Amino acid sequence: MLSLPRTAAAVTVYALLALIASAGAAAAGGGVQPLSRIAIHRATAAPQPGAFVDASPALLGLEGEDREWVTVTYSNPRPSKDDWIGVFSPANFNDSICPQENEWVESPLLCTAPIKFQFANYTNRDYGNTGKGSLKLQLINQREGFSFALFSGGLSNPKLIAHSKSVTFINPKAPVFPRLAQGKSWNEMTVTWTSGYGTNEATPFVRWGIQGQIQILSPAGTLTFSRETMCGPPARTVGWRDPGFIHTSFLKELWPNLLYTYQVGHHIFNGSIVWGHQYSFKAPPYPGEDSLQRVVIFGDMGKAEVDGSNEFNGFEPASLNTTNQLIKDLKNIDVVFHIGDIAYANGYLSQWDQFTAQVEPIASTVPYMVASGNHERDWPGSGSFYGNLDSGGECGVPAQNMFYVPAENREQFWYSMDYGMFRFCISNTELDWRAGTEQYRFIEHCLSSVDRQKQPWLIFLAHRVLGYSSATFYADEGTTEEPMGRESLQSLWQKHKVDIAMYGHVHGYERTCPVYENACVAKGSNLYTGAFTATTHVVVGGGGASLADYTAVRARWSHVRDRDFGFAKLTAFNHTTLLFEYKKSRDGSVHDHFTVSRDYRDVLACGVDNCPSTTLAS
Repeated sequence: MLSLPRTAAAVTVYALLALIASAGAAAAGGGVQPLSRIAIHRATAAPQPGAFVDASPALLGLEGEDREWVTVTYSNPRPSKDDWIGVFSPANFNDSICPQENEWVESPLLCTAPIKFQFANYTNRDYGNTGKGSLKLQLINQREGFSFALFSGGLSNPKLIAHSKSVTFINPKAPVFPRLAQGKSWNEMTVTWTSGYGTNEATPFVRWGIQGQIQILSPAGTLTFSRETMCGPPARTVGWRDPGFIHTSFLKELWPNLLYTYQVGHHIFNGSIVWGHQYSFKAPPYPGEDSLQRVVIFGDMGKAEVDGSNEFNGFEPASLNTTNQLIKDLKNIDVVFHIGDIAYANGYLSQWDQFTAQVEPIASTVPYMVASGNHERDWPGSGSFYGNLDSGGECGVPAQNMFYVPAENREQFWYSMDYGMFRFCISNTELDWRAGTEQYRFIEHCLSSVDRQKQPWLIFLAHRVLGYSSATFYADEGTTEEPMGRESLQSLWQKHKVDIAMYGHVHGYERTCPVYENACVAKGSNLYTGAFTATTHVVVGGGGASLADYTAVRARWSHVRDRDFGFAKLTAFNHTTLLFEYKKSRDGSVHDHFTVSRDYRDVLACGVDNCPSTTLAS
């Protein structure tokens, strides 16, 4: 492993691929994926006599845990401030898993990025003098063993000094990290989870039922995807990691509002059963039901590590804050919408597992609905509306497999969802939405087909800002939106009286007045009563990724701005009262709010550009 020869050509090829991926992430804003800073393709073997890495315990999950802390101790007789520890999985990270580019180019020494890293002096201030240190790192069950490697030379010129023996979970294949999503009908819940069991080894299923009553079994389907389905680097090269098997079961004919328990499992062909943990969820209300309904919405959260690893220049500094606030308030949340830029894996596939582990306390309890963003979908020549490199070569494949959405075509990723008194229309801004397209027809149908007497609260969701934003990166292009955004859709929002349109992409918060055709139809306020005037547009992209900047000059339609991390919460008290709140991720405090109070006759009333045709005939 440590003496494999490499050619300059091999280094050049992998260097170019990593450079492309980093450039794409940088161009997209929100920082660069920290793992892309590691030039793993340039790694060389430089064993140091007396250097070592040890990790303990060697066997994890003895009591069924799917995440555990490991203590890593290490020593380097010639220490440097640039030394770092990489966590690799699978544990055997040598040349045997490096695909050869062609017969003239030899594979590099290492061709798979670590799943996490940390500098050797992170908690060891005297490391530069003693060469001795230790770290506490959290591992999650990811279907393979782990090894820990000590490198010198920094991230740009890594030299492998020593590596540890393998650490593994007692059952690496165990089912983990279930995520709920509402199905295509209001009384259907889907459960998706990940395991190492293929259909040639075990049958996946869910045991579930009303709490305290007889439990039934429902089968699950199994999907996976391969390196060949990735569109480019790093997803297809240094960032690739086998995703395991992704299972989805459909729990149908739920009784509204009742509490259900569920447990995923695998019936092994030797007769044994491997169980996951037990969870519970509350069934959705009947469409139009008059009851308390609470929905959280945000974008651009990403993931972060509780052990402080994988951090670089504040890539996603508030991701854990947002996650923890939602966990604290989970008893007061019924549904979560994460509207794009989900994990910010950017082509490093291991990070999808890390993300599902982070949101597991939320996603296993309430429906965790997602939308597609540029960091999930965009890649040149892949059919995305924007031909940039932001997905790191993923071109939507991990997102549409890891999370279920009730779309007619999950590749298209647009869908509608009814929840009690709400109708949500979720767009995919990474595919064409303009008039005449398939997506435009979907949006028009979603907005026009809702019965506003039963579901008065009509909400439009999308990742990129199709409405209004005063972010500087829009201003630099001479605009306040995505090109052709509101020009294509504002007539639909106005005609069908969309209450609120919400977006991510801009990392921060901004709320407009009720605005139409770039003008306030009503003044921005904390209380709106009477007939609909125009749609209020809200940017809630401060879920966790590094913050955007706003223009110094404020547009007339911009009512409230906040350059901080946070999320939105909608509370429908009944058919006439809707509360909007914007909460800070750091402490859950309410920074902005408004209430809509509207009777059904107000929904029917005429306004600007939304009056139906009438006749003078008696």
